[in-house]
Amino acid sequence: MPIKKKTKARSKVKVRARKIAPRRAATRKSATRARPARSIKTVASAPASNKYLATSVEPKWRARWEAENIWHVNFDDPSKKKFYFLTMYPYPSGDLHIGHWYAMAPSDAQARYWRMKGYNVFFPMGFDAFGLPAENAAIKHNINPYEWTMKNIENMRRQMRLMGASFDWEREVVTCDPRYYKWNQWFFIQMFKRGLAYKKMAAVDWCPKDQTVLAREQVIGAERACERCGTPVIKRDLEQWFLKITAYADELLDFSKLHWPAPIVTAQTNWIGRSEGVRFRMNVEGHDESFQVFTTRHDTVFGMTFAVLAPEHPLVEKITTPDQRAAVSAYVENARRQTEIDRLSTEKNRDGVFTGAFAINPMNNARVPIWIADYVLITYGTGAIMGVPGHDERDFEFAKRYGLEIPVVIAPPNWDGQPLNAAYSGEGTLVNSGEFNGMDNESAKKKIADAMQTRGIGERAVNYRIRDWLISRQRYWGTPIPIVYCPEHGAQPVPENELPVVLPTQDVEFMPTGESPLYRNEEFLSAQCPVCGKDARRETDTMDGFVDNSWYQYAYLDPYNTKEPINRELTKKWMPVDQYTGGVEHATGHLLYTRFWTKMMRDIGLVDFDEPMTRLFNQGHVLAYAYVEGKNIEDHGVYHYPNTIEKRADSFFVKETNTQVSQVLEKMSKSKNNGVPPDELVEAYGADTVRLHLMFMGPWEADNVWLWEPGEDWDRSRINGVRRWLNRVWNLVTENNSPSTVNTPQSEIELRRKTHQTIKRVTEDIEAFKFNTMLAAMMQFTNYLQKVRESGAANSAAWNEAIQALVLLIAPSAPHIAEEMWQRIGESYSVHFQKWPEWSAQIAAEEKFTLIVQVNGKVRDRIELAMNVTEAEVRAAALKSENVQKFLSGKPPRQVIYVAGRLVNIVV
Repeated sequence: MPIKKKTKARSKVKVRARKIAPRRAATRKSATRARPARSIKTVASAPASNKYLATSVEPKWRARWEAENIWHVNFDDPSKKKFYFLTMYPYPSGDLHIGHWYAMAPSDAQARYWRMKGYNVFFPMGFDAFGLPAENAAIKHNINPYEWTMKNIENMRRQMRLMGASFDWEREVVTCDPRYYKWNQWFFIQMFKRGLAYKKMAAVDWCPKDQTVLAREQVIGAERACERCGTPVIKRDLEQWFLKITAYADELLDFSKLHWPAPIVTAQTNWIGRSEGVRFRMNVEGHDESFQVFTTRHDTVFGMTFAVLAPEHPLVEKITTPDQRAAVSAYVENARRQTEIDRLSTEKNRDGVFTGAFAINPMNNARVPIWIADYVLITYGTGAIMGVPGHDERDFEFAKRYGLEIPVVIAPPNWDGQPLNAAYSGEGTLVNSGEFNGMDNESAKKKIADAMQTRGIGERAVNYRIRDWLISRQRYWGTPIPIVYCPEHGAQPVPENELPVVLPTQDVEFMPTGESPLYRNEEFLSAQCPVCGKDARRETDTMDGFVDNSWYQYAYLDPYNTKEPINRELTKKWMPVDQYTGGVEHATGHLLYTRFWTKMMRDIGLVDFDEPMTRLFNQGHVLAYAYVEGKNIEDHGVYHYPNTIEKRADSFFVKETNTQVSQVLEKMSKSKNNGVPPDELVEAYGADTVRLHLMFMGPWEADNVWLWEPGEDWDRSRINGVRRWLNRVWNLVTENNSPSTVNTPQSEIELRRKTHQTIKRVTEDIEAFKFNTMLAAMMQFTNYLQKVRESGAANSAAWNEAIQALVLLIAPSAPHIAEEMWQRIGESYSVHFQKWPEWSAQIAAEEKFTLIVQVNGKVRDRIELAMNVTEAEVRAAALKSENVQKFLSGKPPRQVIYVAGRLVNIVV
């Protein structure tokens, strides 16, 4: 769909928006949603091949699915219950690799399963097109980010179709489309009007290589490196835009409406970091200055013998005495070069510098020296702490080092009144604490907080570790922030009827320099004040890419709505998302921001619920060998493509330069050049085999290894095993079966039992995302059916039921071969809209079980018994055993212990 150019009434800027590459149009035909499969049907004769030919079968069915647009959901179907299944969309910064398929193929299998369970499944896909990954890739390849992104999107669509994914492509979203990011800007304006979006000067994490600010979750590792390029970040003071996520901190701690993995809940809880205590102000002696302290241990306030400010605290420069200024300045400069990890390390010596100034403890008017120390962070609490060395380990170490007093104010049990050899942080009785002496410390906390409030010294307070969301980026490839700056009226939002503020995509200089590239684009920069109409300039920072994916689940329901950001009617019917899948690495980024965004949408009247996704499952990653020159990406390592590496003995070298590199096992990633493209695998094995191989590698929530080394073929044994199994399934289903003369009622019962047991196992496993054990169950069933056929008992109602069940069970995971087999056994199109097979507990139940018989805890016999046997009969059978009788020696047992359905232990 072409993008129409907006004419801005008050703006001189004329920007040209490129057309988003059109999706291949899908003609909506009357795809037959066939009746459910009949429970018993004679398998029709059909031409058979002893080998499944994926190269002919798979393209045929993909073409038909696409031509008939069968994955497009009818939102108004009253006959089915809705099921919104969503998996995280990719960055189009390159081609898809097997790691992407590892996330998408099992998600697709689940979506197909719920369709067959009778749900109206909405399963969309789009592209997270803005942000550093795409821009850095464009810079690397010397191409405009827009052109690079759209080229990659087209190829990724092709690769997803190659997978056979059942995405509803008619509702695709591309976040760099102005019709999409117009609403990013609209949301920003709503938050700006409500005080939830604001700009302030802040010390921010700055990547000197990418030349941009990084959000807290984009700084990784002990070296605090940029997550994209590995460069150690530095601190820099800049005016930045923030979203006030802290206003929702308490709400974000409520997970009662979510069925999310415990590690995600824990990560978000710790990230928000709620703590209760008191906040009080300390005056600086001889100055009209004061500073706030937050503490959860106000029961120890009488033990304060010093106060500590963060080196970055704004008071440091004001209160430092002349004779201490040189030492303080040197310490501050050194602290700014350290990482937060270093500063908080338990292995680091606690050091600091005295400012020369003193503060007054408001509870007892004691005069305490003010120090600065790097273990106090400006980003946490108030950037100032009270030093209580008797009852805090860090403060104890600090006081010992600098000869500061260490009084005891909470007496440990049986304390003898002598100085402590270490900080005591446990419970006890207050001493040296004035009127609060003799109280237990928990009671004293309440009394001291009351006293602080009564005397106007301080107040009860809640502190959070989480900080407001910094969304400013000094980069080109992102949503322009819709603010103009007027000399008379300051920062003003762009009028909503002038949205979107379009990002120029032609004749743009986008190389990073430390200021936004848009600042150098005069045409974009020029604007008029919405209040007075005079010349103004635009904001040139762009938004963090996490803004785009904070609400994309709503946009899928009505992409590119021109009237408002969401379709309220469809949102009411279809939200929240029923099942979401994606990586655990997004725990404190996207998965937190999208929850905040939904709560904000609720408060501005767009939705009437609190959470965006009800259920979440985190899949693992595919690990593959990477070849790095240097240590790793955090240490400026250069990653080389595997096909440029040569193995010599046990070492690895770059072929052209003879440089030795290290082989490391890392998550498959474009940035590490260790991604395996799926195209060549599909060509060699077929999409279904690749899908099944990925699901069979191991538990989906785990990291699984893709083995390959230069000079050697990658480990094909497992995928060849999957292909052989798929051929066995093909042969079982499609080969003609000669009439049998050996069928017996008992064999029919046994075959039906195995069929229903397999249906039960596969159903339970696919719902629990246990794809590897799901496939193992089908493989076991296939082996059993092979034996049945070899025995000559493969022509019966029970056999036909088993074959139909096998095809239906494999359909979500291997959709192409299932569609072909379903047709070949004479059933109507499409297998993917058939009813999922049901299992009967009665039919699945075993007729017999094996009883383990123990004597004094040691196994002495195993006995086959009927399932409906009574306990008395079980005991009698165990005691009659010849192997048991010789231990009884004709005497009655002391005790007979029966574990129902499992064992009998006879105590003699």
